[in-house]
Amino acid sequence: MNANLTLIVVASTLIGTGVYLILERSLTRVLVGLVMMGNGVNLLFMIASGPAGTAPIVGAGSGRMADPLPQALVLTAIVITLGTVAFLLAMAHRSWQLNEHDDVQDDVEDAAIRRLADLDEASDSHDLSLSATEADAATDEVYEEEGSS
Repeated sequence: MNANLTLIVVASTLIGTGVYLILERSLTRVLVGLVMMGNGVNLLFMIASGPAGTAPIVGAGSGRMADPLPQALVLTAIVITLGTVAFLLAMAHRSWQLNEHDDVQDDVEDAAIRRLADLDEASDSHDLSLSATEADAATDEVYEEEGSS
């Protein structure tokens, strides 16, 4: 197989940039990263399909026939990406309406679990300066904060 190195580099760059943008907190950056990563994967599908051939419908005449499977996979990936983009656009629009920005906020429950892990004696992040009664009091305080919010 004779693959074009330029297309492989472009696909790798699209996927790498897309992954970097997906890890951001802004939903618009996540959206752009998702589109870039989807296009990079679609390009890799087409690169992996090999060189162009004749249409399978025309007949088994001269030359090599094209494999329709990578084209079907790319078409399916485009439809799935379109649905995901529509969902992310709706989330970003709603976030903008509510908060005047589209940054994803920290989850309150995740923060409470992180604080409980910091206070847990069996955890790797155990702070030896706290006694057992202080840790129990801090745990009760975390649960009381969850109940009030």
